[in-house]
Amino acid sequence: MKIPFFDLKRQHARLKKEITEAITVVMDDTAFSGGPYADEFEKSFAKYCSTRHAVGVGSGTDALHLVMRALDIGPGDEVILPANTFIATAWGISYVGAKPVFVDCDPDTWNIDPSKIEAKITERTKAIIGVHLYGQPFDIDAVQAIAQKHLLKLVEDCAQAQGALYNGRKVGGFGVAGCFSFYPGKNLGAYGEAGGVVTNDPSIDARLRALRNHGSTAKYYHDELGFNMRLDGIQAAVLSVKLRYLDEWNARRRAIARMYLEGIRNKKIRTQKPEPGAESVYHLFVVATKDRDGLKKHLEANDVWPGIHYPVPCHLQKAYSHLGYKKGDFPQSEALADGCLSLPMFPELTDEEALRVIEVINRY
Repeated sequence: MKIPFFDLKRQHARLKKEITEAITVVMDDTAFSGGPYADEFEKSFAKYCSTRHAVGVGSGTDALHLVMRALDIGPGDEVILPANTFIATAWGISYVGAKPVFVDCDPDTWNIDPSKIEAKITERTKAIIGVHLYGQPFDIDAVQAIAQKHLLKLVEDCAQAQGALYNGRKVGGFGVAGCFSFYPGKNLGAYGEAGGVVTNDPSIDARLRALRNHGSTAKYYHDELGFNMRLDGIQAAVLSVKLRYLDEWNARRRAIARMYLEGIRNKKIRTQKPEPGAESVYHLFVVATKDRDGLKKHLEANDVWPGIHYPVPCHLQKAYSHLGYKKGDFPQSEALADGCLSLPMFPELTDEEALRVIEVINRY
């Protein structure tokens, strides 16, 4: 029995009829770029996140980029973010000419360490981006308190956390904006590239809508430098279908995670500790070990195929070598990068497959 890290074909097989019908409607109406189906998804997603507004864009990277511009962050400014995240969290800062300022992660939760943030704040700091890593909310109360104390904007990177809860509320609406990716492999994934931003601030909403549409609020009138970053109608229709299943899928991910957490008894394996008040949606189920390569080979030899998220922390990426960081600057992030391994995790994973993963790990 070969157990894949992820298998999108199983989900598609279940939804094929609904998805095909939804796409056909968009094609029949030729509503391809923005339009009524994008509007419909935005309204549904805002309601789902309990925010006033949702703005569809072309990708999660677009979402992070446009939020930086909507906050008027630019050259000379600094934005604080965790070193252990997917690189796109940092791209949005760099795209506007600002400087990413990395901080280390908590050794147990693997999310941004609030105790490390204030030492990085300068007169140039304009915002903090917290990442809900692997689908688990970061310590929003602590980070938000720091942001408020220093008059900084808090932005949530929710790319892996559609539907995650913090103190009973869905993530995305705690900061000034929440940035989502709808890449196909996400808990809520399109059939191509797509992203979105949620916010309770009407001025940010209006600015984002102009920025994604060539800086235009009236056709052929352009008030500022803008971009072609609209959500397309076909992807919006796919997302509207899938949104109806998101809570069910997240519940299944949590059930699989419980099986892993209760069943894995190997002392060589560490798992992500939850933040108090946080309820993860387990976009990824990541374990850490001192011999990642050995565990990976053991799993693969037994037809269990893991992933790695992420093998190189942001501060050690060649693209950011000009910032002058070196190995040893963020030891917790570096240790996680060296030891992390993502186990098979997707809603269609069967109990039999999950038990097999547990059995193989416990034999390592």
